[in-house]
Amino acid sequence: MSTTGLQGRSVVVTGAGSGIGRAAALHFAREGARVLVADLDRKGADATVEAITEAGGTAVAVVGDLSDRQVAERVVATAVESFGGLDVLANNAGVMDRMSALGETDDDEWDRVIGVNLTAPFVLTRAALPHLLASGKGAIVFTASEAGLRGSAAGAAYTASKHGVVGLTKSLAVMYRTRGIRTNAIAPGGTATQIRVDPRREAEGPAALAPYLGLAGKVSEPEEQAAAIVFLASDAASNINGAVLPVDNGWSAI
Repeated sequence: MSTTGLQGRSVVVTGAGSGIGRAAALHFAREGARVLVADLDRKGADATVEAITEAGGTAVAVVGDLSDRQVAERVVATAVESFGGLDVLANNAGVMDRMSALGETDDDEWDRVIGVNLTAPFVLTRAALPHLLASGKGAIVFTASEAGLRGSAAGAAYTASKHGVVGLTKSLAVMYRTRGIRTNAIAPGGTATQIRVDPRREAEGPAALAPYLGLAGKVSEPEEQAAAIVFLASDAASNINGAVLPVDNGWSAI
């Protein structure tokens, strides 16, 4: 018998068209949750919805760029209209930078990475909060990163964005801890996903990171990250709030 308490609950998963997001959406559905799949890629989002519905679950998709405030608000509105409320928000969508040091980072790289990785989950969470509060048992899970725990785990923009995600996680946990909402994050190490890394020519990031790559251990599977997301959103984690859980085979402990 499942102890997650997710049966019949309404869940939004962003970046759910592939990788960690898809694995999380499928895992939530297996626990009996109804899932809104949000992604920029329509083909990927539709494939995730199809996989859930073919397995007997309930899912709908919203396609669009979550850095667009209207898209973020539409995601929340669609979940509420489709499922009658919102219980869980998994802020997973993200993009990589070009591994640029700060002096190499141009405005376009900074704005894109901060917009998708930090501003989008801020806007989405703000839109979701009234419904999560109404749930009385709301849970928010962010996908942070090893880059949110250390300095040279990526370029300046990505690292700053993930440190910001850690800050949002902790702020939400403190501000809403007495109002029925828990907020936590996972900090993945290297994971086999489709997220694209396109280093700038002669970028300083790869050279700075290279000495540490041998310490990172095995590359994890998306399902391993998804299991941690679902756990933190579930009743099994009912007294966990404000935690940033490394899912990295011990890399952060070195």
